[in-house]
Amino acid sequence: MTEEKSGALGRLANRLAVDAEPGLTTAQLMLTNHDLKPVEPERRQWGPWNFVGFWIADSFNINTWMIASSMIVGGLSWWQSWLCVWIGYAIAGCFVCSTGRIGATYHIGFPVVARSSFGIWGSLWPVFNRAAMACVWYGVQSYIGGHCVYLMIRAIWLSWDRDKIPNTFSTDSGTSTADYVSFFLFWFCSLPAIWFPVHKVRHLFTVKAYFVPLAGIAFFIWAIVRAGGVGPIVKQPAAISGSALAWEFVKGVMSSIANFATLIVNDPDFARFAGKPRDALWSQLFTIPIGFAVTSFIGIIVSSSSTVIYGGEPIWDPLVLLERFIDDGGSAQRFGVFVIAAAFALAQLGTNIAANSVSAGTDMTALLPRFLNIRRGGYICALVGLAMCPYNLLTSQNQFTLYLSAYSVFLSSIAGVMCSDYYFVRRGYLEVKELYDARNAGPYYFSFGVHWRGYAAYIAGILINVVGFAGAIGQTVPIGATYIYNLNFFCGFAVSSGVYWGLCKLSPIPATSDRWMEVGDEVDDIRVAYDNESGSQEYDEHGMGGHKYKMGDESKVV
Repeated sequence: MTEEKSGALGRLANRLAVDAEPGLTTAQLMLTNHDLKPVEPERRQWGPWNFVGFWIADSFNINTWMIASSMIVGGLSWWQSWLCVWIGYAIAGCFVCSTGRIGATYHIGFPVVARSSFGIWGSLWPVFNRAAMACVWYGVQSYIGGHCVYLMIRAIWLSWDRDKIPNTFSTDSGTSTADYVSFFLFWFCSLPAIWFPVHKVRHLFTVKAYFVPLAGIAFFIWAIVRAGGVGPIVKQPAAISGSALAWEFVKGVMSSIANFATLIVNDPDFARFAGKPRDALWSQLFTIPIGFAVTSFIGIIVSSSSTVIYGGEPIWDPLVLLERFIDDGGSAQRFGVFVIAAAFALAQLGTNIAANSVSAGTDMTALLPRFLNIRRGGYICALVGLAMCPYNLLTSQNQFTLYLSAYSVFLSSIAGVMCSDYYFVRRGYLEVKELYDARNAGPYYFSFGVHWRGYAAYIAGILINVVGFAGAIGQTVPIGATYIYNLNFFCGFAVSSGVYWGLCKLSPIPATSDRWMEVGDEVDDIRVAYDNESGSQEYDEHGMGGHKYKMGDESKVV
């Protein structure tokens, strides 16, 4: 009976296993599958305009709409807040292109890129961190998308009102029956989008890039017309001055970068589908600051107009403002709200797929590649996002936002190690096939599969911000630590990058180059199963060896 059960479990495991290259060892089955291997030429279908559409689509979401509002509330004038957005997202665009180039050149995603800097098995920790946060954000973004669905339904049926529908949730739960049903509808309708492979999901962003900005501009014009002008915010000077103004400006720039922290790390997951490395360079470098600055400007003006329309404080949340439009308008106005709310729902869907679903799916594939691919990982992410009941987190929204922003400290350290490894230590040279080699003689195996230099740098980048973070949550800390934390992403990135470079200088690592040498153009259809020609060898003290490895029909000797 025991043997029968064992055989049945084995057959079940084989049925659940995803497709893998024949001849892989058990260890290699924990390192690779079709979705983790370098993207073959047939799937490199993202051109420069696909990246333009991707970022235009991603910029029009609720978070971006409100990003400048926190700066104005903090005391900056509207133009100072907008300048923060331009500077912050321009810097974020540089970081995105830096990590994205690795994926676009070698056609590998973040989990595989991390193996060169953290080790074959050591990469699992940063990958797990990224996957866990993607699941949390998926739930939060879905709940915001549910509010869009709530507005769409209410624009059709005014009786769909959270204050009128019997509520089966407790008053301190953070949600109501109407809100939860709307959230579930958005979550359920998002599931088909996860099914499509990444190289084809670009069409979703193309549609979003046309529809959502038009709806945002319509909202912009509508609010100005109703207000009879742009409102008092554009005439309001900064509420602070001197050093307080300077530091608030710095924090505004950093909040824009922090809003991009997850996308900086996982850009290789999309850039690896680029036809050529330059397709993922200029298109991202210019579109990111322009797209996000335009969206923020629309948010500032619409919120300013709300002060004239309704009086009192500005309404910074566009969904709250749309709900007010439903309450005081006729059928034509409700139709306008329906269209704009539908556009925002599509915006949330695209953002959730780009920043969370695909990222979590790719990361989970690396955590359990024998049984998970990007599609399965995306659905697990969606289930976790539903099960975590995101409305509970949003009951204390300010504190939750604070902790999520602080999480950029961890991601900045990961990005710092990755960029230092690729640009300063290896100088663009990666042995792609060895990134799937589980043998201890491989150049990325290091010590027991973990790269201690990468972890030392990663921890150093976190520690520089720890004291300042304690101050951000209410503890008394030295003013210097607060200033450092105000520059948290820069400090984490710079320290982790510098420490990693220094440690690799003191203790050289294998598979490096003494000159800039990217060999990604030779990556074709890599076979990673061990054979007579793929045996690893020991590397000399300078990190260079005579290893020969195959990439498609070509061979490269280093």
